[in-house]
Amino acid sequence: MQTVRLSSKNQIVLPKNAREAMHLKGKDELLVVVKGGVTVIMLKPEKYSAALSGSAKGIYKKDYIKKERRSW
Repeated sequence: MQTVRLSSKNQIVLPKNAREAMHLKGKDELLVVVKGGVTVIMLKPEKYSAALSGSAKGIYKKDYIKKERRSW
C-alpha cells in the first residue's frame, strides 16, 4: 500500500503500480466516487449503459419485476 500527498494545488499523483494496474495512459478520464469515508477512483467508462449492465442482477426475486408491471 502506498500513500500519496495532496499538493498545494490540490492535486495528487497516482503511483505507477496503480496506473499500470488500471491500464491508464495520458488524458484518460477518471471518476471519483465518495461514499461515506471511502473514495473510489475508477476509469470513466465509454458507455455508462454497458458499464452498468447486469449490475443489479440477483437483487430482486425471480418474479418481482413481473408483479410490479402487472400492478401498473
